[in-house]
Amino acid sequence: MADSTLSALPRMDALLASPPLAESGLPHALQKAGANRVLDGLRAALRGGKQAEIPTLAALAEQARQAAEELARPGLRRVVNATGVVLHTNLGRAPLSRRAAEAVAQAAAGYSNLEYDLAAGKRGSRTARAEELLKELTGAEGAFAVNNNAAAVSLMLSALTPGMGVAISRGELVEIGGSFRVPDVMARSGARLVEVGATNKTRLSDYERVLESGQAQALLKVHPSNFKVVGFTQEVGVEELAALAARYGVPLLCDLGSGALGPGPWPQDYPTVRKWAEKADVVCFSGDKLLGGPQAGILVGKGEVIQRLKTDPLARALRLDKLSLAALEATLMDWRDGVAVPVRTMLEIGPAELRQRAKSLAALLAPLCPCEAVETAGEAGGGTLPGEELPSWAVALDSAEELETFFRGWSIPILGRIHRGKLLLDVRTLLPGEGELIREALAAWKGERP
Repeated sequence: MADSTLSALPRMDALLASPPLAESGLPHALQKAGANRVLDGLRAALRGGKQAEIPTLAALAEQARQAAEELARPGLRRVVNATGVVLHTNLGRAPLSRRAAEAVAQAAAGYSNLEYDLAAGKRGSRTARAEELLKELTGAEGAFAVNNNAAAVSLMLSALTPGMGVAISRGELVEIGGSFRVPDVMARSGARLVEVGATNKTRLSDYERVLESGQAQALLKVHPSNFKVVGFTQEVGVEELAALAARYGVPLLCDLGSGALGPGPWPQDYPTVRKWAEKADVVCFSGDKLLGGPQAGILVGKGEVIQRLKTDPLARALRLDKLSLAALEATLMDWRDGVAVPVRTMLEIGPAELRQRAKSLAALLAPLCPCEAVETAGEAGGGTLPGEELPSWAVALDSAEELETFFRGWSIPILGRIHRGKLLLDVRTLLPGEGELIREALAAWKGERP
């Protein structure tokens, strides 16, 4: 490309003065950054032979405005989850309840009594209120919360079992996501892994053998909440392990992961925090899974043991920030008051209501694009309820590939899934008002088509 063509590119001041950019209302720095992005891209296209002509000044200014608006958007954005996966890890897992969202906004908007006891007029504990709620809900003597469940496991092991052999079934050496594995977390904590049993079968005698020989000085039970082993299997329950731990005078530590507080829209035999906390020294679980709250690692158990965790130096490095703490407290208050959090509501919705929702959404969208309500299946997601399919209903739309790309790039991205040439929008995971957002995006897509 000749230098004369490049020299014909508009000057920065002319681009900034053009109405599409000058009248955008965006900060000057963003306008300039958008203009630079467009000019740099155009120079590269001209030099590489991908473009032969220079667009008009107005067209370039419009491109610069769009680029500036994209730069103005935060990287972490709201999206519409129409995938049917309730606890979608890539989409932030649990949406917060109204009470929790309002608590976060209030804590963020000004100062708070985060570590100040208003009644006593002196410094207080940041987690005291959450601890009281957790003890009430689980029946445990003590409670504490850190920033996620991997942190809870690390704190539990590093504070209680440094240099000790910790026995765990081979069938429970799980990978918790993002390539983080229980053996690696244990090694980092200073505990020594002692594998017992086989992948599919572990007996009480396997644990007893390593305790009797002195290889292990603690027991760790991990609930495989993100996978299921079926067929010729056997595992040792928490009750049996607790009796064995008491007989040998060793601690029983449990990682429940998914964090079901009690009975709910999950199998009746699904392990709950309350059931495990009655037997174990410590049980840890996630705040943003079946609890339906913010990311957090929650620990409940015997009072003296929990106190050791709270006073460990690592506890400060792993502590919850004020916004997560506000959301956790409010979520626990919802559970205490019998108010269903969004995750529980989504898991409890029955087929008849889902069918009606899908038909209503299809009627709203049909004038803009051929579509129909269809039966489908979703899942809990987030490493919970493995193998438990959630029968559901969705709206199936034509032009799947084109529409999926457009929806993903919309101002509030809409995420569904493509199945057999159709874009499916599962209504189970849609929040109130999101049907109208989908209609607006679909109307824009139709208007842009030739």
